[in-house]
Amino acid sequence: MPKVSSVTVPYAAYLRVYEPLAAFPQPERGHWERYARRERRPSYQDELRRSLADLLPTPPVAVPVHESDDAFVIEVEGVLCVCPWRTRLRGWQALGELPEQLPSPVLDAVLPPVVRRQAAADYERWLERNPDARPWIRTSIWQVPLNWFVLVADEEREYEPKIGEGGAGEPYLRYRTPMVQARRRVARGLRALRDAIDEGPLIEGLVDVGRWLEEFHPRSYVELDYGGLVHALPAGHLDEDHSAADVAEGIAALRSGDGDGAGEAYARLVERWRAVRDRQYAN
Repeated sequence: MPKVSSVTVPYAAYLRVYEPLAAFPQPERGHWERYARRERRPSYQDELRRSLADLLPTPPVAVPVHESDDAFVIEVEGVLCVCPWRTRLRGWQALGELPEQLPSPVLDAVLPPVVRRQAAADYERWLERNPDARPWIRTSIWQVPLNWFVLVADEEREYEPKIGEGGAGEPYLRYRTPMVQARRRVARGLRALRDAIDEGPLIEGLVDVGRWLEEFHPRSYVELDYGGLVHALPAGHLDEDHSAADVAEGIAALRSGDGDGAGEAYARLVERWRAVRDRQYAN
């Protein structure tokens, strides 16, 4: 297994939406304009470290007391686009999913029931004041959900491996696509899947992602980022990973009535991502 630095916090992947500054009302727009001019901005690793540090006190802090004022920023064709972290909101949402992911004794040891009940009550009160709130970032642990790959194309794939101990910058594997393209791919994918298979997790997940994308400005950008997974997987595995191409091939096969071709593409995906998830329990 690759050596992971003690300061690196794996193993999450992310689906992000970057909205143009015009999508934000004042005074928030002014905040992001000033924020984008900073020489150094924190990374996703910084956000993870802060969240993990909150679990160290007794009792632990399940969700940040204040919302983050940090964001990821990109510039595309001269247009600044911003992806707010909204760590507090995402923390509340993740807290609600933990009972499905961890055994009760483990969950109670990490976050006692009284802490979780207080956080849930805080979230309910907050939602009453912010009923339309939604995160700009979705997170997945130890895998990239297959429905995320429907949004992107293989030609949008960007892979930068770490080269030795003095490699330039952090390694990454990501895809980035215009919002209009992502929405179009969701619609086409859903048509092909519904014509070929029964309702199930793949279709339900794609419907959910599609509804989420509709919440954002049409000139936004969608980014699928392997995040900390690049620190957990061998370079050879990442170099050969063209999951978006496999998903596109499978959907095209379904559209043309080629069930065998679709099955082969799906089998490659399942095998690749089973091998990744197995690493969660390797140690």
